[in-house]
Amino acid sequence: MFPERSTAAALLLVSLSASGVAAGPVEDAALARIAALTTTFQGTVVLHARNLRTGATLSVDADAKVRTASTIKLPILCALEALVAKGDVRWDERIVLRQSAKVSGSGVLHELADGTSLTVRDLARLMIVVSDNTATNLILDRITADAVNAWLDTVGLTNTRSLRKIRGDGTDLVAASGWSVAGKAPGNERYGIGVSTSREMVQLLELLQQGKVVSAAASRSVLETLERQQYKDGIGRRAGELRVQSKSGALDALRSDVGIIHTPGGPIAMAITVDGMPVIDYSPDNAGNELIWQISQIVQDTLGRP
Repeated sequence: MFPERSTAAALLLVSLSASGVAAGPVEDAALARIAALTTTFQGTVVLHARNLRTGATLSVDADAKVRTASTIKLPILCALEALVAKGDVRWDERIVLRQSAKVSGSGVLHELADGTSLTVRDLARLMIVVSDNTATNLILDRITADAVNAWLDTVGLTNTRSLRKIRGDGTDLVAASGWSVAGKAPGNERYGIGVSTSREMVQLLELLQQGKVVSAAASRSVLETLERQQYKDGIGRRAGELRVQSKSGALDALRSDVGIIHTPGGPIAMAITVDGMPVIDYSPDNAGNELIWQISQIVQDTLGRP
């Protein structure tokens, strides 16, 4: 079902067109198809998508705050680009990996030897390409979650917050640390490492597509890194020859994906989060991954026509 809604009739939050005019038959049909997918799905769905060429949009609860899981690593990378541009951080700085810094879950750094030296650039790439949790924490140690949020404020994404460092997976959690001011705010602990909305994630993707995150070169670098991400179980699932630049996230009950898929009708930025799933399944065929891919197909059919 959709968040706090139980009928397809309640899905008229959708807006399809840049001018925000009422949805028409094509849009209603898209909503009906999405509603049909979720009839038996146990969980909630939040969605925002925008054709970055035409401006057409498709939304379901686009302003609802959601747990980001690892999709918060995209704003962290963007903030890091800004700090490098200011001269506060250098890409060739070396950071030493210590056993005490390693956390479980996605990534490879927890497999490397104590004392391994990596550059900031190495860590940034690992954070996105293999969603490395330890690399993410090392970057946050270097720049702080508050610095990420300060940068987000400069681009108007005030609902997107980096809240703390990653504790690892559910089988081997370390103590929570690295809190931002936002992370200590009452009620935010339920979001884990980050909070955002699907609308703001799409806005960030659009800024990247426009070359407005720090600079054209920095934006291009971020998008190229997203394209190399190795987890393509959601938006990029069965995408064929279409280019996909994305960052996914996963928790026991959640799957999320934010990214741009380049269709014949233009690049479509989308952010989809499914949460509240009762079955823990970390296989590629997780029901949330499948649902995200199916919704992305409807989005492409609706917004990506040549």
